[in-house]
Amino acid sequence: MTAPTTMDRTVVSSDPPLEPKARFSDLFAAEWIKLWSLRSTLWAFAATAALVLTSTASNARGDAQQYARHGEEQRALFRLLGTVADSFPSGSATMLMIGAGAIGAATVLGEYASGLIRTTFTAVPARSSVMAAKVAVVIVATTVFGVLVAFASYGAAQAVLSGQDAAVGLGHAGIMRLLVASTLLAPVSALVGMGVATVIRQSVFTIVVTTALLFVLPTLFNDGNRLSASFLHMTVLQAWGRIGVGQAAGEDWPWTVGGACIVLAVWTLVAAATTIFSSNRRDQ
Repeated sequence: MTAPTTMDRTVVSSDPPLEPKARFSDLFAAEWIKLWSLRSTLWAFAATAALVLTSTASNARGDAQQYARHGEEQRALFRLLGTVADSFPSGSATMLMIGAGAIGAATVLGEYASGLIRTTFTAVPARSSVMAAKVAVVIVATTVFGVLVAFASYGAAQAVLSGQDAAVGLGHAGIMRLLVASTLLAPVSALVGMGVATVIRQSVFTIVVTTALLFVLPTLFNDGNRLSASFLHMTVLQAWGRIGVGQAAGEDWPWTVGGACIVLAVWTLVAAATTIFSSNRRDQ
């Protein structure tokens, strides 16, 4: 009799081995490296800071010259209010908005223009997660940048005004509120640029639309009537001014700091959501 033989059968699967899903921290780290690996990133931040500080110093220098010719009553009023406004004037806010908006747009446009976005989405099919990590990186980077630029602007203004003994410290009423509002201006503007870039994906039109939303839009409205004033109050620049500088006494259509904070929050959420979820539309 022949003893029965047994054979081990190994089941070979044709499916590739499962790879662990990328964690959000990994995606954040990858996007952080992408951001700072570009030489243009540092140049963009440096150019924006230079424009902001130049605007601040020029504005403070003009006010310092006027201060020297004022009487004591006018000087006291300037030390109370003018030094706050000079610490981060509207011209500096405009420079920061446009610069940060361009930086935010570049973080998206660079990958779409080079075609690298296809490689990214092939490596990580979870597109929304990739874009959410990109949004988080931009928020962190521009918030830190906003802090540095806001305090540097304050220092530049006070250095100029100190020549007329008109400088004030950080504890002066209104200074910290202005610096906080100016800090927030950077990430909000950057996210607006990202949102526009994700939808348009064309460099020139993206910059034009971003500039129009952040800078041109406020000039189309005024506070002559309630409807126009309401639209004016919905813009990023006006919300920054209400939080940081306040509103003029006797303004016809007053609004609150809380309302201005809501405006900035809405711009932030809409821009972030547009960036994250528009990525599912197409790759080019």
